[in-house]
Amino acid sequence: MRGAVIHSPGDVRFENLDDPKVIEPTDAVIRTVATCVCGSDLWPYRGLEPVGDPHPMGHEYVGIVEEVGSEVTGVRPGQFVVGSFATSDNTCANCLNGWQSSCLNREFMSTCQADYVRIPNAHGTLVATDEHPDAEMVPSLLAVSDVMGTGWYAALAAEVKPGSTAVVVGDGAVGLCGVIAAKELGAERIIAMSRHASRQQLALEFGATDIVAERGEEGVARVKDLTGGIGADSVLECVGTAGSMRQALHSTRPGGNVGFVGVPHEVAIDGQELFFSHVGLRGGPAPVRRFLPYLIDRVLTGRINPGKVFDLSLPLDQVAEGYKAMDERRAVKALLKP
Repeated sequence: MRGAVIHSPGDVRFENLDDPKVIEPTDAVIRTVATCVCGSDLWPYRGLEPVGDPHPMGHEYVGIVEEVGSEVTGVRPGQFVVGSFATSDNTCANCLNGWQSSCLNREFMSTCQADYVRIPNAHGTLVATDEHPDAEMVPSLLAVSDVMGTGWYAALAAEVKPGSTAVVVGDGAVGLCGVIAAKELGAERIIAMSRHASRQQLALEFGATDIVAERGEEGVARVKDLTGGIGADSVLECVGTAGSMRQALHSTRPGGNVGFVGVPHEVAIDGQELFFSHVGLRGGPAPVRRFLPYLIDRVLTGRINPGKVFDLSLPLDQVAEGYKAMDERRAVKALLKP
């Protein structure tokens, strides 16, 4: 098969790779219908995470089941499936508590920008649709496998409630999906922090009521102006930098909550400051598997359309251009089709 391999910062190649096989009885192999480049893939691409030896890339996927192990009963060959970037058995204590991304048998997916993918813990990770979806549904179902599920978790972690005010820090795919989530959870006012006109427009289409283009303390001051001087009830931190975390914490009112889902890079939180802020803080890798049935249904019934975050569609063999376009901010998110 063929797949994306990162060799060094800025160097992603499309190469011949070994075909994946069922290794464990709980494995499945799927043929990808669509995959994509994630904002978190840009960390090693930009040299902000070590690359090490050349290795495959990608953790978002939808596809058709080709083969299953002897213990996989939840899905069968021929079905269209959606999975999570974190595999889960869905039977351990953490899974049963709704934290599948902390499954005791968790594995993080990392080979999905390819023709075929081995899925560990397939019996607890994959969710099949009743029928093969129409082509126009595929981008939104792909979004559910990570960015929509992650945006949803950000909103839940920030405790967005009906009638509340929410701020979304970050205008990448996760932040934009966080706007969808905040609206679905009933936020009356949604302030999207974005400096890019096309992303601002999409945020408004998804349900944002206000746009704040300023960053840092200027951005915080603007949020305070919009919220009677106290800050927002809920803030979704969807970037993962020291600046975005500081902006999120300072934009939250006393008694409010921050849900942080941007993978932290050089983020340090002052315990004394957090203590006196009365701000709640929860985050981490999103337990996407918990939300999959619910979000898949919302996509298939037309209630949400997170696939609009894909503003560039490429053949899988042009994956390197997908990385380049996102790195240069010519695209929010690149969809890849084999």
